[in-house]
Amino acid sequence: MHILVTNDDGVSAPGLLALVQAMRSLGEVSILAPDRNWSGSGHVKTLDRPLRIREVQLADGTPALASDGAPSDCVALALLGFFPQKIDLVVSGINPMANLGHDVTYSGTVTAAMEAVIWGVPGIAFSLDARQNHLSNLDYAPAAHYAQIIVRTIASHQLPAGILLNVNVPHLPLEKIRGLRATRQGLRVYRDRLDQRIDPRGQAYFWIGGDAPTGIVEDGTDFGALNDSFVSLTPLQLDLTAYPALHMLKIWHWLPEESGESQKPAVSMPSTHPILP
Repeated sequence: MHILVTNDDGVSAPGLLALVQAMRSLGEVSILAPDRNWSGSGHVKTLDRPLRIREVQLADGTPALASDGAPSDCVALALLGFFPQKIDLVVSGINPMANLGHDVTYSGTVTAAMEAVIWGVPGIAFSLDARQNHLSNLDYAPAAHYAQIIVRTIASHQLPAGILLNVNVPHLPLEKIRGLRATRQGLRVYRDRLDQRIDPRGQAYFWIGGDAPTGIVEDGTDFGALNDSFVSLTPLQLDLTAYPALHMLKIWHWLPEESGESQKPAVSMPSTHPILP
């Protein structure tokens, strides 16, 4: 099995090294990660400039490759032919902060795994549920241990096409983690605030800040699993279609704009193209 390891924190991040070391016993490992931190970058595709790759070394001397592109760029480069050998699995992380609920749309860690699925390769994103004040002193060993278990299991039970796994691990000693739970996305509660300030030249600028986000702890969700000291495994799909709403749109009558005939229903759209003009 040929495993690509990437992340969104940069190739020198300790979480990536922990994931690389965990994957070595499972197959051939190639490393292609961003040369800087892309946290919160979301699903980026770089089209307006060339991408460059250079050779680097990890802290343990492992050779790796760094790109000036985003995490999803790194995955695309690998799967579009940079490596002569076929990639069988993409693993991303280990991120030092959890990626829960709506975070998956912002997270470079998760969207790297999404990029893999777009190209028909299984993808898994790994994150550690640490707090901001722990960033300089994190123990990634328990998360790496579970990453190895999860990848070994995936190798023997193939993920369905179009599905990626978002894995979040409690920041606890290994003996205090109670096991694995399959979960759904929970509800993230953001507490962002917009600050407007004036720079030294008298021009306004804006800073999105606020308190750290929280989440709704509910059984069956990623938040609930972490709250109960379990590793959360959330299967995600790239098909974001809201199927109940699709049915609703098909049965609506679509009125011409400003027709003044609000009482007279327009001809309903064909079911195959319910919202095209």
